[in-house]
Amino acid sequence: MYGNAADHPDRVRRYPSDMTDAEWAAIRPLLPVPAWLQGRGGRPEGHCHRQLLDAVRYLVAGGIPWRAMPVDFPGWGRVYAFFRHWREHGLIAEFHDRLRRKVREREGREAEPRAGSSTRSRCGPPRPCRPPHAATTAGRRCRAANDTS
Repeated sequence: MYGNAADHPDRVRRYPSDMTDAEWAAIRPLLPVPAWLQGRGGRPEGHCHRQLLDAVRYLVAGGIPWRAMPVDFPGWGRVYAFFRHWREHGLIAEFHDRLRRKVREREGREAEPRAGSSTRSRCGPPRPCRPPHAATTAGRRCRAANDTS
């Protein structure tokens, strides 16, 4: 009944983490459209996406466990299933990337960061540290290996 088309959720804004109408207006077009709204079958969702996103934002802002969700949000199991489905299908990362592009464009920067600005692609796993007595040059390694005294 709600899906991506809900602009009027049953819940009123109560928490600082809840989206304002302006935030929702910016985020709403970025959300994927449910299959049933596109005529591809399936059943309508029981909660609007704004309510579910507000619930996830509340959890993140407060650092609380899923089961401690206040009762004025949809049930924690429904919110978790929504979040898990989006995470497993890469929608959380895609959503983040879309918002990042939008912010960068608004600031007058290129939508995508340049290749040299990301440290994630250049850095590998941390290397193990050598003990302080380990030989560091070829000469020291040879003498250390041959030292019999």
